[in-house]
Amino acid sequence: MKLKNKINLYTVVLFALLLLIMNLSVYFLFSRQLVNTQLDIARKEVVKTAEAFNDYDGAIPERELLRAYVPVSGMIRIVRENVKNTVTTTSPTEQNLSKQRAVYYQKEVNKQFDIGSHSYIFSSMPIVLQDGNVASLQIYKNIDATTAMSKTLRLVLTLVTFLVLLPTIISSRVLSNFIIHPISSMIKTMSDIKDSGQFKRLTIKQQSGDELQQMGETFNHMIDLLETNFEKQKQFAANASHELRTPLTVIESYASLLKRRGLQDPQIFTESIEAIHSEAVRMRDLTEQLLLLAKHHEQWNIKVSSVNLTEMVQQTVQAFQSAYHRLVIFDNKSAVPLFTNTDEQKLRQLLYIFLDNAKNYSDEDIVVSLESVSYDQLRIQIIDKGIGISNEDLPRVLERFYRVDKARSRQSGGTGLGLSLAKEIAEALGVEMTLASQLGSGTTVSLLMKIQN
Repeated sequence: MKLKNKINLYTVVLFALLLLIMNLSVYFLFSRQLVNTQLDIARKEVVKTAEAFNDYDGAIPERELLRAYVPVSGMIRIVRENVKNTVTTTSPTEQNLSKQRAVYYQKEVNKQFDIGSHSYIFSSMPIVLQDGNVASLQIYKNIDATTAMSKTLRLVLTLVTFLVLLPTIISSRVLSNFIIHPISSMIKTMSDIKDSGQFKRLTIKQQSGDELQQMGETFNHMIDLLETNFEKQKQFAANASHELRTPLTVIESYASLLKRRGLQDPQIFTESIEAIHSEAVRMRDLTEQLLLLAKHHEQWNIKVSSVNLTEMVQQTVQAFQSAYHRLVIFDNKSAVPLFTNTDEQKLRQLLYIFLDNAKNYSDEDIVVSLESVSYDQLRIQIIDKGIGISNEDLPRVLERFYRVDKARSRQSGGTGLGLSLAKEIAEALGVEMTLASQLGSGTTVSLLMKIQN
């Protein structure tokens, strides 16, 4: 069964069930109230008749006295304890009541009962007769009019139930269509994506803020992620096939050279081994960078924590100096330690990329400065005095595999992915990254981030 039909069916059944319970409750409560009212009236009549008997002096026969109090549609009787000498007076329309067996009751009794298709109420109360004996004064009353009212109410409620169900079915159909419409749109969009192979998104017309809108927005966000990842994977395949072709060719050539002449010529052996090792290292670095760039930011498992940036930058500078034996000057312009919320490992990787670039394209000392530029922002700068980048190349250096002539050649050992990776890391960390460079004067990289308050 389709979801739309399920919603329609469950809504109608539930509403019908609630309506039935409500109508039955109204019917039984109303009917019970009508009967209780008649029982109360009968009891009052018994009390009134009993008071008359208390004032009775015996001058009038009991049967004549009862005739004055007999109900219009009913019967009144006096039943003695031995059930003999029972005095009964019945209205002309209820002569069949006289056939009811007389029963003596020692205490007050009130009840309803049926005889055939007729309904009656019965009320009994003990009284003291003139001779000092105790008897039971009993009144029977026909309440067919009351039960007719209950039957009319039952018929009305039944009709109302069926009449209300019709608009309920219509409204539930409208409701199910309204609820299912975004899901139907999503199914159609998915089918279009499957058939066309192109990514499409739902059109969200109303900003209702409900779960349906959230579902549509989540679907569109999922499609954005899928499209981004698809493009990254496609670009990864293209980039990998393009960039790995050269080192694989070099390795194959030197391997063939080793196979032919390596054992006879030690110089060729050494040259081939060095070339193969160098290309293997470059392939490893290239593959790692390509795999990282192929992932979306949300798959990087960013772990944000409070980081003492002053201490972290100083440790990074010292580690870089020890590894590459290059002088890196740490210029701490802040009088107090600066803290920020970030992923420490990813930020270290970002700094290493720029320090490595500065090392490769500058022979002079490298400067790393740290300062607070406002009450809620700090800035890290990596400054080199190297060959710099021309104005026409500067906007493109963040593109993958883009190399500035001479400065970004393969001989320098770069893959052309470092700055692209740096851009991705900066975006994932929420770091504002800017590049300033002048040909022949060096390059300055600025990283702007928030101070932890």
